[in-house]
Amino acid sequence: MTSPSPTSSAPGPGAEAPLTVADVAELAARRLPADVLDFVNGGSGDESVQAANRAALDGVRLVPRVLVGTDEASTSGRLVRSAAGMPLAVAPMAYQRLLHPEGELASARAARAVDVPFVVSTLSSYSVEEIAAVGGTVWFQLYWLRDRDAVLDLVCRAEKAGCEALVVTVDVPLMGRRLRDVRNGFSLPPQVTAANLGPAPDTAAHRREDGRSAVATHTAQAFDPALSWEGLAWLRERTSLPLLVKGVLDPRDAVRAVDAGADGVIVSNHGGRQFAAAVPSVTALPRVVEAVGGRCAVLLDSGVRTGADVLRALALGADGALCGRPLLWGLAMDGEAGARHVLELLRDELRESLLLAGCPDLAAARRLEPVVV
Repeated sequence: MTSPSPTSSAPGPGAEAPLTVADVAELAARRLPADVLDFVNGGSGDESVQAANRAALDGVRLVPRVLVGTDEASTSGRLVRSAAGMPLAVAPMAYQRLLHPEGELASARAARAVDVPFVVSTLSSYSVEEIAAVGGTVWFQLYWLRDRDAVLDLVCRAEKAGCEALVVTVDVPLMGRRLRDVRNGFSLPPQVTAANLGPAPDTAAHRREDGRSAVATHTAQAFDPALSWEGLAWLRERTSLPLLVKGVLDPRDAVRAVDAGADGVIVSNHGGRQFAAAVPSVTALPRVVEAVGGRCAVLLDSGVRTGADVLRALALGADGALCGRPLLWGLAMDGEAGARHVLELLRDELRESLLLAGCPDLAAARRLEPVVV
């Protein structure tokens, strides 16, 4: 398996730019090696959760307002404690050098240009220090490692690098069985490493075996499946950063997270890559919003593909959303320019959706009436 070369396959001069995220996905599919495309697009089990995420979002319809007396709509606001040009953050995604040699550096520059938070993955292929040096708003996503001293070291590094929030992913006691990767015997090329976990390139993630995902083998060795509420409380005591808990679907867990000191919860089924029978994130969202009762921020993750999806999340009570795979497709299409194009598409679609729904700002969007059909 090889990662793509720097040569772009984006439309040349004079060609039409992709008009939708789906267009970007199609261009990325032409660009990427088949096993890398499977790694990005694949889900766990029969992958039905991915389809359910999309169907559930499409089933949320909004009742627009009229005669609001404005021809402008502002997408700007705050996401947790960070200023943002729109209520969207780039979701944490591992090993982005698989998509483009500049990987997370290119994605972070795109996020900076569009003024949205970029969430650095524990498994990023550039270090948190390198990514934070790009500038803009950076959050750090934490996987719970078997070595608790290593967990604390990552947190301290994130703080020192200037990250504005800490995102703890709680839905990976083990990696979901992703059959595309198993069938491909997927492994990382030598130049792609988990840069935050040390310099050694020769890890289990690089050792190919037929009928096994090397990435799953590596995470099983590195991650502690026994993370509990005690661990979350331990973490809360050791950082002053805003703490978000990612991977919450049950409102009871959302309440426990707030009680443990979380500043936000991210309603997520990991983009369909973990529990193969999980409820769609947007279906779980309203009950989580109701349960926390305004005591913390609530963000939606999984399946977001359009600006209208962000508007749907706001109308259902969320403070914003995270977007994942589309950024990777943009990165594969044209590096930083491709990732930026995706974010600009989402921002422009959100602004248009706000105007068409009769919303001059994000506060008005949260007053829209959602109807699930």
